[in-house]
Amino acid sequence: MFFFVVAIVSFSLTSAQTEPVVDSSYVAAVYEHNLILNPEPRVPLSRRAALQHMKRNLDIYEEQAAQAAQQGAQILVFPEVGIQGFNFSRSSIYSYLETIPDPQQESWNPCTEPGKYNNTEVLQRLSCMARRYNLYMVANMGDLQPCSQKTDPSCPPDGRWQFNTNVVFSSDGLLVARYHKYNLFFEEAFNTPPQPEIITFDTPFAGRFGLLICFDILFHEPTVALVEKSVRQLIFPTAWYNTLPLLDSNQFHRAFSLGADVTLLSANIRLDQFKMSGSGIYTPFSATYHHAQQGDPEEGRLLVARVPVLDPLWVKQNVATEEMMMSSYNLPLQILDAIKESSYTPPKTGSSVPSSSTTFISSMMCDPFTFVLLNETEGDVEVCNGSFCCHLQYRRLTQNNSKELYALGAFAGTHTVDGCYALQVCALVRCAQLDFTTCGQAVEEAETKMDFMLEGKFGTRYVYPSVLASNHVMEEPEYLKKAADGRVIMKHSNMSSGLVTACLYGRMYHLDYDECIALE
Repeated sequence: MFFFVVAIVSFSLTSAQTEPVVDSSYVAAVYEHNLILNPEPRVPLSRRAALQHMKRNLDIYEEQAAQAAQQGAQILVFPEVGIQGFNFSRSSIYSYLETIPDPQQESWNPCTEPGKYNNTEVLQRLSCMARRYNLYMVANMGDLQPCSQKTDPSCPPDGRWQFNTNVVFSSDGLLVARYHKYNLFFEEAFNTPPQPEIITFDTPFAGRFGLLICFDILFHEPTVALVEKSVRQLIFPTAWYNTLPLLDSNQFHRAFSLGADVTLLSANIRLDQFKMSGSGIYTPFSATYHHAQQGDPEEGRLLVARVPVLDPLWVKQNVATEEMMMSSYNLPLQILDAIKESSYTPPKTGSSVPSSSTTFISSMMCDPFTFVLLNETEGDVEVCNGSFCCHLQYRRLTQNNSKELYALGAFAGTHTVDGCYALQVCALVRCAQLDFTTCGQAVEEAETKMDFMLEGKFGTRYVYPSVLASNHVMEEPEYLKKAADGRVIMKHSNMSSGLVTACLYGRMYHLDYDECIALE
């Protein structure tokens, strides 16, 4: 079995950022689960049959909890839908659901009080698991909440809410948090909550954590709302469908951790038929992750890493805000003095770009990007999509006389396929073939290394940077800078393998509502 398991410790330059004190750390674990699916998810089952199916996945959870505890983990995160699976109808998932009490309204330990509620076998099993292995544990399951249209006009016609739900148990088995997913992704079985929930829980070893699920990470609620409340440690169960070249699991989750200056504990499903793989423990200072490669045995993977505590109330360092954490989503590697002393060269103006640089439109991630080709060994190019422009200085380091085509793309607009959200994106990508019409298509491998400086002037402060190399390997940018006028600069060199994508992914959250309503 061959997995890429990568631990990236620190960055080339970190002098401008204050790390937490040495002993302010904890051990986190995430488990990428090779999910045992119901082969006929749209056929309703009895409660007994549903429990038998879920037990098979829970038995694996038990094994992984034991292993995580043996490695010193204090918190363990399991993936989205890891217990029951997916592709259910509203009626066929019914026997898989349990009514989960609100921990903000009552205190309940399912392991020590199993008789308090009926039909809570899964909650009891998870609670006892956390208690047995002395772990804070996060799992994802289905929640059924009865309702009545007489008292709640928004209640569904069948008299029940069905939610995609995270549950959190303390190390003694107490149910301490419940979060209902707000941004559903083609989930017929579940309801969107009437209001977004901003849910956190506190631990004795690292302070406060916030909860989100999968598609939530692309939206303001709850994800950015949590960070704007200074919640810097996020729990992220996901069933992430990898979509190159911009939204591969490790690529975007690491980019979000960097751009938001947070720790992200990301646990994904491993199902090759659905292109699901890639989990990680990401902090602003380090990344521990893996991504299975084509042909690997389809197996689960446990990741364990010691990471710094980022909860500012827990760390209690008397450090100015700008030194300890980059407020308002400034990128965490804003090393201005180091950049000035380095070989960094300010970008040239648009007028210096050769007039022979011909642009073309090509679809990338179903969005009409404007591209310009990189035809030289080194050069300086700019491309604009409307008034939004991206600038690149580059030098190609071709390996083994390989011939690969690269292009710089820009997009500013509303993404409308499989979700609706506003973007500004600068992306340097390897084209799938030596044909410009393939620029923007999914590519996993590359041989050409690239030294580059990528810049865009964004209308948002929420920008997520990534450098993705061949075979899903991530590289840490050498320099990142966010200027007061919206310019974001990313510089990188000395790549370990060929470049697949270098991206500055800007989210225009403030435009989502108006733009998406206008498209309805």
